[in-house]
Amino acid sequence: MKRLLFLTAAGLTVVALAGAVGLPDLAGAQDATTTDSITVNGVGTVDAVPNEAQMSFGAETRRDTAQAAVAANGDAMRKILDALRQAGGRELATQWVSVYPYTDETGQVNGYVASNSVSAVSDVGDAPALIDAATGAGANQITGPGLSSSNAEALYRQALAKSVADARLNAEALAKASGRALGEITTIVEAGAISPEPLYREAAKAAADSSTPVVPGQQKTSATVSVTFSLR
Repeated sequence: MKRLLFLTAAGLTVVALAGAVGLPDLAGAQDATTTDSITVNGVGTVDAVPNEAQMSFGAETRRDTAQAAVAANGDAMRKILDALRQAGGRELATQWVSVYPYTDETGQVNGYVASNSVSAVSDVGDAPALIDAATGAGANQITGPGLSSSNAEALYRQALAKSVADARLNAEALAKASGRALGEITTIVEAGAISPEPLYREAAKAAADSSTPVVPGQQKTSATVSVTFSLR
């Protein structure tokens, strides 16, 4: 009877050991599925010569009464608008109209001033003619030009693609330095566009023969991204 009990206990011991050997290593399995990663930033830039110019043209008139100032200013602005259209101006839009009393050094009202301003867009090559036409028609307030590219969205996408390529180069350098290999991209976060910056380089074509030359130079369009790569 004692011998039978001993064999039974031994059998249980063998089963217990077999079960222990057959259990999966949960900690080891979890480590095997853990993937290292690296996150880097990338910057891409594209240089382009702007092809559009936006300017503001206005007239300021002074008369004894507010009504007379407004009427005279309206006549002046109609001439300016006609001149802008004939010179190739487009997207004309009124920016503001104002009337205010003019006072002398004693604070006495000595008439009224009316002013009006309109914005216009033109090709860069037409900007000098636009300025000359407006001043010839009586414009005495001019601001600009603000230079931009009509294909700004396409330029930004080009810069965006370059920023991803730049991020990959940065990640490859870091991975190599750490003795690892670069894996797949797991996350890309667009950081946004950087406002175009003028480079102030001489343009290939400038309106040097105009009384008001406009040299567009070049603008830099930039984009930044944050990219996460897996590591092998």
